[in-house]
Amino acid sequence: MLLRGIISTPLPSLHFKTNRSYTVSAKITTTANKFSISDQELESRGFILRRTISDLDLDHLNSVFVAVGFPRRDPEKIKLALEHTNSLLWIEYKETQKPVAFARATGDDVFNAIVWDVVVDPSFQGIGLGKAVMERLIEELLAKGISNIALYSEPRVLGFYRPLGFVADPDGIRGMVYSRKNKNKNS
Repeated sequence: MLLRGIISTPLPSLHFKTNRSYTVSAKITTTANKFSISDQELESRGFILRRTISDLDLDHLNSVFVAVGFPRRDPEKIKLALEHTNSLLWIEYKETQKPVAFARATGDDVFNAIVWDVVVDPSFQGIGLGKAVMERLIEELLAKGISNIALYSEPRVLGFYRPLGFVADPDGIRGMVYSRKNKNKNS
């Protein structure tokens, strides 16, 4: 399911305009407590926040994808996709040196971004790691001036994204997916 949000900071000099008549605001402050879990708190719990693919164990990331219900992916294709990703964040568990939470965004790096592959290892779910990567990814996109942020999500986890400022199908907008099978039917 496609979720879309335009998230604006409370700075009076930033006004985001779109062709759509909706705006979702998220209160993002500039204090040390801008995240639900600080970088220091993550570290004290044994986690390291990472923003590059160096040291990312792609095989283990793939196993996290599978554990949350994604299909197993070709590791070379994962690597290629990540090399073409504009923004990514992942959390490493120090004890195992493995990724336990991950999110990435692609887009034009100016106006639009789409968030993909938000996953948390099931053994680490429910302790705020998904929220930690999403808050930081959103902040990074906003800092670039990107005002149209969308993501794809399973319907069962929509409740996770709403408090972060996302809404499902705003203004009745429905995403479409290319299907060669449907193209051939309609020809």
